[in-house]
Amino acid sequence: MISKFNFFVKKLTSSLIDLVKLNKWLIHVIPGILVIGFFYTFTFISLAFYPSPFSPVNNWLSDLGDSSYNPNGAFLYNLGCILTGSALFPFYIGMYKFYREEIYHKIAVIGVQILGCFSAFALIMLGVFSQDFSIPHMIWSGLFFWFNLWVLVGANLALMFHKDFMKPIAIYGWSAAGINFLFVLLTVSMVNSPLLEWISVSTALGYVALIIFNIILQLSN
Repeated sequence: MISKFNFFVKKLTSSLIDLVKLNKWLIHVIPGILVIGFFYTFTFISLAFYPSPFSPVNNWLSDLGDSSYNPNGAFLYNLGCILTGSALFPFYIGMYKFYREEIYHKIAVIGVQILGCFSAFALIMLGVFSQDFSIPHMIWSGLFFWFNLWVLVGANLALMFHKDFMKPIAIYGWSAAGINFLFVLLTVSMVNSPLLEWISVSTALGYVALIIFNIILQLSN
């Protein structure tokens, strides 16, 4: 009887440990994968509906969400922005994985999480107020790239000296932040640079992918 009870306790403990591990994967990894998957899936499906020649050199990402340019695919692009922004919330919240005991470091990561959530909300608003709504769209677009810039800078400052954070990812992160800064600078200077917008968004998503990779390595150890 006692041996059966001990066996039951061991099985229950093992199941709880597996559940905790699964929750870690759900919290840290799945949202990041959804961020990348939602954005590129809906962007390229929307692009397939675009009725005229489309080039990142000449076309902004938001052109895909403009119903006058892309009557059949605009809804899909805008939905993709909303879903991507929604998935960013748990992704940024999951960065608590990088908290350290030092209070200043914890505050820095929390700052990144807060800015990240603002960036996620701005992206959702870009889907709600597409390019069809010119002024609101410009405001939310500016806020998104501004918040995204400081997320990249803050994340690198907070994580680059973390013992579990891979240093090559930090180097990549600074490159992504530099590209984002250049895009924001040119936009403020009223210089049109659609290609740089595409590169800026792609490098930021690449940073998300590398953070996911870093977390997977941690969870595997």
